[in-house]
Amino acid sequence: MKLVLAIVKDDDAFDIMDTLNIEGFSVTKLASTGGFLKVGNTTLICGVEDEKVDNVIEIIKQKGKSKSQIITQVPMPNATTDVIPTQVTVGGATIFVLDVDKFIKI
Repeated sequence: MKLVLAIVKDDDAFDIMDTLNIEGFSVTKLASTGGFLKVGNTTLICGVEDEKVDNVIEIIKQKGKSKSQIITQVPMPNATTDVIPTQVTVGGATIFVLDVDKFIKI
């Protein structure tokens, strides 16, 4: 048994959860914040049989793709430059797969 922790973009969370549920996986959603732009993320927790871990990871890969986004950087005080729009890559997923010693579902 494995525990899959996936940190995904909020915009992708429900699509990933729906697909996981359709494929028969139970998933728990936690709101989280962090990352490069300090925006809301979602941490998904899923207990999975060892042989099904790759299926869960593939669903997360398909539904949580990274995207390009334009951000505007606020200049430092006393800066001599104007605000410059910058293209960054956001989204995708950070996935941790952990061994589980004991799994009980009540």
